[in-house]
Amino acid sequence: MTACPAVADTASQADADFIERIVVTATRTEQPWLNSPASVDTVSVTEQLPGMRSDMAEILAGIPGVQIDTRYNFAQDTRIILRGFGARAAFGVRGILMRLDGVPLSMPDGQAQTSSIFIDEPSQVEVLRGPIAAVYGNAAGGIINLQGQPAASSYMAISHAIGANDRQRSSLEAALVQDAFSVSGHYARFRTDGDREHASAERDQYALRATYQLVNNIELIARADDNNAPLLQDPGSLTPRQWRENSAQTFTGAARFNTRKSIRHRQQSVTVNQQLSHFDWQVAVWNGMREIEQYLPFRGDAVTSSGAVIDLERDFYGMHGQVNWRPEAFSARWQLSLGTDIERQKDTRQGFVNNFGEAGELRRDETGRVAKNDIYALSTLALTDKLTWLAGLRVSNLSFDVSDRYIIAGLSPDDSGQTRYQESSWTSGLNYQLTSEWALFTAVGDGFETPTLTELAYRNDGTGLNPDLGPALITQYEAGIKWLSTNAKGQAQLSLFRVDSDNEIVVDQSIDGRTTYRNAAQTEREGAELSWRYQLHPALQLRSAATLMTARYKDQQQNGTLNGLSIPGIADSNVFIQANYRPWHNDKLRAAIVAQYRSRVATSDSNDEFAPSYMLWHASLDAKQKNGNWQFSQWLRLDNILDKDYVGSVVVNQSNGRSFEPAPGRQLSAGMRVERRF
Repeated sequence: MTACPAVADTASQADADFIERIVVTATRTEQPWLNSPASVDTVSVTEQLPGMRSDMAEILAGIPGVQIDTRYNFAQDTRIILRGFGARAAFGVRGILMRLDGVPLSMPDGQAQTSSIFIDEPSQVEVLRGPIAAVYGNAAGGIINLQGQPAASSYMAISHAIGANDRQRSSLEAALVQDAFSVSGHYARFRTDGDREHASAERDQYALRATYQLVNNIELIARADDNNAPLLQDPGSLTPRQWRENSAQTFTGAARFNTRKSIRHRQQSVTVNQQLSHFDWQVAVWNGMREIEQYLPFRGDAVTSSGAVIDLERDFYGMHGQVNWRPEAFSARWQLSLGTDIERQKDTRQGFVNNFGEAGELRRDETGRVAKNDIYALSTLALTDKLTWLAGLRVSNLSFDVSDRYIIAGLSPDDSGQTRYQESSWTSGLNYQLTSEWALFTAVGDGFETPTLTELAYRNDGTGLNPDLGPALITQYEAGIKWLSTNAKGQAQLSLFRVDSDNEIVVDQSIDGRTTYRNAAQTEREGAELSWRYQLHPALQLRSAATLMTARYKDQQQNGTLNGLSIPGIADSNVFIQANYRPWHNDKLRAAIVAQYRSRVATSDSNDEFAPSYMLWHASLDAKQKNGNWQFSQWLRLDNILDKDYVGSVVVNQSNGRSFEPAPGRQLSAGMRVERRF
């Protein structure tokens, strides 16, 4: 979107005007939200509770269809599940594409890590679900589009936050704005002892952004990001019995093998775009490197074990180009978009024996490459003044190649291999505007999801590339109704959806951080989503989100043994309600309270163990003061007010039974910020 929803801060008239010009960008075209045939929700970061901004869950709360599994373990990324996509992720994000200011954060094979994102930068989050996402190609079960806000004037700011378990985060930021040029820089330092033993974390992040407005509406944007996490200790998950006995305990193997991870992620990008009356275009290029060293809780000394110390270096680069044409003869009723995505990824992976916290002998040495070449077309046509038709088609070519260098005659064979995928995806949707405030929409689409290079990396019966793992084929349907008040007081959306998958990629086994995957025969997911926000009173605003979903196997390949069972990792119900109270129109003070409910979650395909349901309450208070060019702000936040014991995330199909990742009890945090504008 190019503007925040109006109810982000209805205390000001400027924010109230935003609701009249909400535009969807996640569909690859700028389109009024009420006229878009898609389930799209945008949340301004200022709407969320204030916080330390150390986890993506802080800015994704309260979006329908999105389930955020916070592991409370900085060695394992937050898992994001969107209408069931991403539930299999052992770490990071799968089946969902993520972008920051139009530049992909996901790799060509479809995986992404939330730890690489500087959470301070996005000013709003736009989430697209459903069939329209198919125009993004591989692994596009949905889109999370993070958008920054260029600085309006020059400034400098410092902030500091503290929390439980010696959690501290300090940041420094500055911007220089001069006529057509602006540049901004951000730095953040994060440290914590962790919520359990052997869970400390260190992370330093840097971000630089420059914008230059050239002649003829040409804009140039350059970015550079650096995320350095030299120490992320891993306390491990617990068995259900261990969790019930003492949810704060740490897995015994964590200290024995000194389980930990270090990450260095760097990415640079340049984007050029131009907007004209009947024509606009955009070209973005990027490259980066991700280095990971991870110690798993076992020795991994067998010749065919691949080791238990992972040393991974990932190089990636890509280019995206798109043109949007609005023929003058159609009086702006039709737009045709043509585009291409060319991306490359190279993973150099080694594995070593874990000699109780020290890297030992080599057990794996290989290079994996992914090449992605896509072209697509998207048409948006106003058939009448009230009826809009959107249609898209994408053709994708992906190749995966692995070159094995760890070859021992008679013991470790050459596991080099390659596989190719050539798939197409399409979507079509209609939107009918009933009145100036109400609209109906429906859409259908076919997409696909290949396994990631990491998911292809292991198999149960040997080493090397898993040749039996194929792409999932996905068909999505949805219909819904939208409401956008003309008096800038409210917004609502109700969506009904169904997702059918053939050969869905699911977890086969997960043992102490090593996970293998297989293709399920069929799965089905169907449900309803509701988002609603309204200004009940000049001082009181409510926003809420609810998702009701059934996600089941339709397995016919194993004599129906999984047929009808729940897909693990997915909650049937997620409900979120937030109330904001602002006693003054100038936004000097805000008090907020959040209620969050999640139903129980299956931990395995057999459905013999469930993480229990929970109901949580959180509260916050934030204040602002202004004195000339100086602005001061403070916040106080209390999470899990009732000190509830609950499971933050589950490890799907954990073969050794340690499937629960515990969440902490009641936690208090606070922060302050000082800003000087020039």
